[in-house]
Amino acid sequence: MWNKVDIVDHKTTVQDALNTMEHKKTKMLIVDKAHEHDEYGIVLIADIARKAIAQDKSLDRVNVYEIMNKPAISVNSEMNIRYCARLLTRFNLSRCPVIDDGKIVGVVSLTSIVFMNHAYRAKR
Repeated sequence: MWNKVDIVDHKTTVQDALNTMEHKKTKMLIVDKAHEHDEYGIVLIADIARKAIAQDKSLDRVNVYEIMNKPAISVNSEMNIRYCARLLTRFNLSRCPVIDDGKIVGVVSLTSIVFMNHAYRAKR
């Protein structure tokens, strides 16, 4: 898991989100809750390509809430690594937010799970 989480407002334009992704060298942004009882969303480079660019939409006129996946599939910070790997592969995800007490505390990826598992097994 990495603790660096890039969160944008749901009204952020896709162009601004893309600029943030490029600047922070990430392929994923968390879309913040619009209100207290809302859920987090997630927007990936693939979402921008599929739901905006491929449909010839103006990136300055489309907001991330229009193309994001919501609710974001997330894992609890206490979840066993095996179950996390199963969840990600079942939903064909490469990464997802980690939640603790209703707040995002990080992001976990299949890559980090594989290497963490490999390091653990090498020590045994």
